[in-house]
Amino acid sequence: MISGAHIVVYSKNAEADRKFFRDVLRFKSVDAGHGWLIFALPPAELAFHPSEKNGAQELYFLCDDVKAEMVSLATKNVKCSRVEEARWGSITKMLLPGGSKVGLYQPRPPTALGLK
Repeated sequence: MISGAHIVVYSKNAEADRKFFRDVLRFKSVDAGHGWLIFALPPAELAFHPSEKNGAQELYFLCDDVKAEMVSLATKNVKCSRVEEARWGSITKMLLPGGSKVGLYQPRPPTALGLK
């Protein structure tokens, strides 16, 4: 039986990104050994989008109000891209210290969160 999901984000500065998730986003973590932090994430859902090639994945955190969340993140010196409005929701990207980007998404359609 599948009991959860483990997501890997590759980074040119993994230590800085771990500190960002711990200190800025305040996600709880366990030390898997030698300071290697594994973070607990909020409930998640998974979508499959069509693509011309395989292997590309994106990570988005869901929120109820993307603009309010951006204001809160700005007080912590987190830079976000401009908000893109689409029929499925409002999206911005947060710049991580290691150079990668993680999405922040306010969905319009129903989400699968809470389904068991």
